[in-house]
Amino acid sequence: MKKTPLLHGELSHLVATLGHGDSVVIADAGLPVPQGTCCIDLAVTRGVPSFEQVLDAVLSEMLVQHADHAAELSTHSPHLEAVLRERLGAAALHSIAHETLKQRSRMARAIVRTGEFTPYANVILYAGVVF
Repeated sequence: MKKTPLLHGELSHLVATLGHGDSVVIADAGLPVPQGTCCIDLAVTRGVPSFEQVLDAVLSEMLVQHADHAAELSTHSPHLEAVLRERLGAAALHSIAHETLKQRSRMARAIVRTGEFTPYANVILYAGVVF
């Protein structure tokens, strides 16, 4: 059995196979998944698992170079923007329009769907390199 916090096999495999610059979206329950984009659907019910729980699990194994979040998060869900700044660092976090985030999600290796019902609780994580 793995010793690290991330136990979900498909999600762990995704992180293990990322290359420098590849992206992964951690999404709320409502973000549309573009046709042809891999979806790792973790949503069980409203709030389960939460955006923060999934973010923390992914960050336990993924080196993030930078990340994008919807600018609308700042006004609709500022507590989650604060969580992102705390976990990722303010310099690594970029604010983009929600429509731009949806367009960029088409290029992600996968969208990880959570049970989160908080508006605009979506982030695109771009993989760094460990050397």
